[in-house]
Amino acid sequence: MSTRLYVGNLSYSTMESDIADLFSQAGQVVSCHLMLDRNTNRSRGFAFVEMASEAEAARAIELFNGKEFQGRALRVNEARPRERQFEGGRFEGRDRRRW
Repeated sequence: MSTRLYVGNLSYSTMESDIADLFSQAGQVVSCHLMLDRNTNRSRGFAFVEMASEAEAARAIELFNGKEFQGRALRVNEARPRERQFEGGRFEGRDRRRW
């Protein structure tokens, strides 16, 4: 199991510090990255949290998946790796930019 977690269904008013404080109840938070919209600089409603160990990550999933936080039920699970492939001079996969 990875120590990097996906945290979804966040309120748009949630701050990184709010998420880090919540997840510190499950163990040591190494990093917390709230995804922001490029144009509006507003939260996109999800974040990635990295825990110090796999045991702490598993505990965080157990504690917070489905738990209500700021009026919304959180979705917490193991983060999947990015799927990007370099093929023929351009990136394929989840890269949404136009070439």
